[in-house]
Amino acid sequence: MLRIHFTDADLARTRVAAGPDPLWEICTSLHRFQTRQGRWAYADWYRTARDRVHAQDFARTLRTFLLPLVPRASYFPDFLTPREAADGLDSGLEAILAAPPGRVLDEVGILGRTSGAPAWAPRLAEPGMRKDLVRAMRTYYDTVIAPHGDQTLARIEAERSARARSVLDHGTEGALRDLGPCLRWQHPVLHTVYPEDRDLLLNGRGLRLIPSYFSWGNPVTFAEPSLEPVLIYSLSHEPHHSTLPGDLGSGAPLATLLGRTRAAVLRAAAHGATTGELARFAGVSASSASQHATTLRDNGLIVSHRQASCVLHTLTPLGAALLRGSGGGTDRRATAPT
Repeated sequence: MLRIHFTDADLARTRVAAGPDPLWEICTSLHRFQTRQGRWAYADWYRTARDRVHAQDFARTLRTFLLPLVPRASYFPDFLTPREAADGLDSGLEAILAAPPGRVLDEVGILGRTSGAPAWAPRLAEPGMRKDLVRAMRTYYDTVIAPHGDQTLARIEAERSARARSVLDHGTEGALRDLGPCLRWQHPVLHTVYPEDRDLLLNGRGLRLIPSYFSWGNPVTFAEPSLEPVLIYSLSHEPHHSTLPGDLGSGAPLATLLGRTRAAVLRAAAHGATTGELARFAGVSASSASQHATTLRDNGLIVSHRQASCVLHTLTPLGAALLRGSGGGTDRRATAPT
């Protein structure tokens, strides 16, 4: 069990990551190659990722270099997921290159004692070996993470909208109370199942919540308590979220989006809206709004995320692009239904 202890200052300083963290997504997606648990939620990604890995002749590097460093176990090195990755992949990889050799050796040693490290792992303290690692991580990201970027971003944006609404309605404690079935908030402590029994004292530093598309199961935090407190947690996955159409102009029923009511529903989702709010904005019944939302979701323009007793609808990048292209922007003014 992991117990994260909050003070009032920590509650005030708790925030949600601005977007997907590329290095955490690399590490958690590597776990998806190591287990069939939750495979149904990533079936399309897994199939295409495996094909791309083989097409790029990257399978051996994946199997012998990356996977041994990030085992699906109780520990993998903290230096692989630096804080700088919040500013993008390049910043994160530069931070890996700049990690002090002593820290790298210490963390590789922990990996060896806990999960087993490959014999070559201590050489990661050498700049040349770390450059090879960074090059492999970049290739992996470009091969299997970046092509899935629209869906990852859409799900993270939906989660951010849900957390924002929780804070507006119930404060930070409300957001912590609704993070998922693996987490339990009991003021002033956030409890979660964890591979070891541990207490994390925030001591006024706050907590950065990082929703991860590829994370599955228990949340994750840094092993070293002196690092910035973070909590990586998984999104809820539902079968209808498994795919997004690659091109709305190729067979997708664009005519279904031309009606004013459905356009109003799409605009309402621009800032996140429940089904009831979609209905009020578009001036239709809740059942009609739900039908319109289903059509938009089936065409990859919105995603729907359950939040307590409500369903929150938000735009995908494709939906946002369509809205901008039509001149709709994020205007929330009412549109008369048809």
